Amino acid sequence: MTGTAAIIGGGVIGGGWAARFLLMGWDVRVFDPDPEAERKIGEVLDNARRALPGLSDVALPAEGTLSYHTTMSDAVAGADWIQESVPERLPLKHKVFQTLQEHCRPEAIIGSSTSGFKPSELQNCATRPGQIVVTHPFNPVYLLPLIELVPSEANPPDMVARAAEILTSIGCFPLHVRKEIDAHIADRFLEAVWREALWLIRDGIATTEEIDNAIRYGFGLRWAQMGLFETYRIAGGEAGMRHFIEQFGPCLSWPWTKLMDVPELTEDLIDTIAVQSDAQSGAHPIRALERIRDDNLVTILRGLKARDWGAGRLLNAQDRRIDSLPASLDDVADLSAPVLTVLRAVPLDWTDYNGHMNEARYLQVFGDATDKFMALVGCDMAYIATGGSYFTAETHIRHLSECRAGARVRVETQCLLGAGKKMHLFHRMFEGETLLATGEHMLIHVSLATRKAAEPDARVAEPLGRIAAAHAGLPRPEGAGAAVGVR
Repeated sequence: MTGTAAIIGGGVIGGGWAARFLLMGWDVRVFDPDPEAERKIGEVLDNARRALPGLSDVALPAEGTLSYHTTMSDAVAGADWIQESVPERLPLKHKVFQTLQEHCRPEAIIGSSTSGFKPSELQNCATRPGQIVVTHPFNPVYLLPLIELVPSEANPPDMVARAAEILTSIGCFPLHVRKEIDAHIADRFLEAVWREALWLIRDGIATTEEIDNAIRYGFGLRWAQMGLFETYRIAGGEAGMRHFIEQFGPCLSWPWTKLMDVPELTEDLIDTIAVQSDAQSGAHPIRALERIRDDNLVTILRGLKARDWGAGRLLNAQDRRIDSLPASLDDVADLSAPVLTVLRAVPLDWTDYNGHMNEARYLQVFGDATDKFMALVGCDMAYIATGGSYFTAETHIRHLSECRAGARVRVETQCLLGAGKKMHLFHRMFEGETLLATGEHMLIHVSLATRKAAEPDARVAEPLGRIAAAHAGLPRPEGAGAAVGVR
């Protein structure tokens, strides 16, 4: 699903929205009166282009068209989705919504990035209240999937469902907040932690760095993959959540926190926080800090992805939605040509100390290409579950050119032999028209019951023979059958 998104306000959040939509194939139209908006959004896009593709194991859609507009009326012309990300001043937002609704399509969805206002407050005085809904993101919008989708009674259910569908289509997780409340759900937790942190600094108990260490080395890691209640459910042991509450519930009445009180933000307290924060992080320019943050998030998210857990499951689902590779031989337009088996970007964590792709990752890419080819000829998970599969007997990889993080690579696979128990594949990995590497693989079909070589059944033998016959007329690839050191 793609369309046209208008971004009203191109700050940190608006720029992140622009990146998320653009890299998911949407055309993006930006309005922001800041004369530096194009530069600032361009820098956010640079970071997003570097980080977001690495979360996917398939190629992202072709990037949409980005344009900048001098008026809101021009920016929203023809837009399917309008994202308002102007400063948190209710009169300003009301004025913006009035202008938007004068010029946008009535069926367009207007989402607000507000972190605090209820949708009914935003809809006050609106021409079409049901067109406006809260869609509150988290920074960086292009990496973090959570969007708090908060409607009011004025929003038709089909409009809310359509908003959720669009957000899902761009890789987000729309959390439907069923009852509107100030600051929605997530920011209420953040505010509680923030207030307690201010008191800890105000009372000289902890510094900004010590508080951050308590979060990032402890419960923050648990929260990242299980949240609050599932974490505490485990803490209850075999007896479960009831035991946890019975054991720790009395603590709620102990004077541990000051959440019902707020420290006065005096100049001394502000100076203390600013000085400590500068000492903690001031060695890094803001763009460098953003990239450190992005690198860390990509690593955590890809780890969760490998486990198909939490936010990683969302990423796997998004890969399935945007995967453009053939699902079967019937989807291959020309069987007489090498088959496209991998199309993806190189993730940030695949590079080594030389700044290019680690040699182990070349094997992973070619292994993925082999797995894809196996699935195309019928040796998929359903077939493997019946007791047959292929084992790799020999592999030869040639490294022909450097491959760096962010490179969009594709693998074209040629079947040199597909008969009896043998499957002989030759993979070529390209970036654009540059040949980066080749991988040659000899595989043997085995019975998983005996772990010995065995003939494949007709579900695999027939399609494998068909593509092998189609590839028989192709020239033998340069380097096929070569040994190390032999020229």
